[in-house]
Amino acid sequence: MTEDAIDRFAELHAPAHWQAVEFISDLHLQAEEPATFHAWLEYLDRPPSERPDALFILGDLFEVWVGDDVLGAVGTDPPDFWQQCAQALLAYARTTPVYFMAGNRDFLLGHAAALACGMQRLNDPCILQFMDRRWLLSHGDALCLADKDYMRFRALVRQQAWQNDFLNRPLQERRAIARDLRSQSEARKRASGNDPSLWADVDTAAAIEWLHRAEAHTLIHGHTHRPARHVLAPRLSREVLSDWDLSATPARAEVLRLDAGGLHRYPVSAAGMA
Repeated sequence: MTEDAIDRFAELHAPAHWQAVEFISDLHLQAEEPATFHAWLEYLDRPPSERPDALFILGDLFEVWVGDDVLGAVGTDPPDFWQQCAQALLAYARTTPVYFMAGNRDFLLGHAAALACGMQRLNDPCILQFMDRRWLLSHGDALCLADKDYMRFRALVRQQAWQNDFLNRPLQERRAIARDLRSQSEARKRASGNDPSLWADVDTAAAIEWLHRAEAHTLIHGHTHRPARHVLAPRLSREVLSDWDLSATPARAEVLRLDAGGLHRYPVSAAGMA
């Protein structure tokens, strides 16, 4: 972990009137997974009285994002899928602020798409000042130091030159590259029996270092698909968000809510909040 990577702590100070916020990540929305997509639409469609004061999406909202020009484009994807995603988020954001932090699947989501979705982008990591405490937010992939191959890939694709080159390619070519990368990723998952417990986890020492530098006690992140609370050291912990897969057996989908009572996890079903 470089000094630059752990020194860039942006801060967001919650307005005084906020009473509750919610965190989600790793929905991996795609047209090929309609159960998860419709559960997410139901979650967004709750009455304003049942919503938090802000929603934080900590990465991998989408299974893949190959450029903001997918909005309105016609091609291999159902032509209205990305527009439905944007319209649902924009409608929700009219009454509830939505903050988006890029993940390893949707790091190319840019300003134009964020604006179309009504989302405010967050740096990774970011400190949320809320309820008289500092909460450290991250997608989590930057802390999975044991996955050397991924860390090399991450360093490459986060370079501006690589991104410029990729985004300047025709949309169909970008989609083909994304399909190939997804196939490689799925092959690696199958090789481990699709068992998240065998994937590289967040490095404890690096997480503790981040928390100390941020002067925070709790790290909230996704990426690993292993929802749990981990005690890292006295008064230091990390909360891992759930991925969403409503077609799995059993189905997986949780929301992490933070209010005056602390952190609470709520399951989501195909019919909305369970």
